[in-house]
Amino acid sequence: MTPQEVAGMVGQHIGTSEWAEMSQERINQFADATGDHQFIHINEEMAKMTPFGGTIAHGFLTLSMIPYLGANSDTPKIDGVKMGVNYGGNKTRFISPVRSGKRIRGHWKLLEMVEKRPGQWQQTSEITIEIEGEEKPALICEWITQLFV
Repeated sequence: MTPQEVAGMVGQHIGTSEWAEMSQERINQFADATGDHQFIHINEEMAKMTPFGGTIAHGFLTLSMIPYLGANSDTPKIDGVKMGVNYGGNKTRFISPVRSGKRIRGHWKLLEMVEKRPGQWQQTSEITIEIEGEEKPALICEWITQLFV
């Protein structure tokens, strides 16, 4: 699709990702990468004594899954993209914890698609990360990506 065609989809749900497991191994690797070794994430015995009943993924791990989920989704692929970069977020809310072993997937709603400069498009999407089998999502955010075509 062209960027202009995608821009015509503002206000619409534009895609859903495949499911991705939030395994304890993934959580541990994120803890090692970030230095965030809070027991709620990595100590299964201590985490059992919390209201969560076990370990949970870091909120920032869930947020950082957006590029992976997006790449494994049916969101429109824009022709001729040379590079895409995360530009930031307007809003991010961590609604529910993701327990170790649960699967998540993303849902995209396009809020804005504008050409900032010739060949540089800024896409703002509302992304909801669903937790399989749970009523409330893990997070909802407004995320901004810049695409260079």
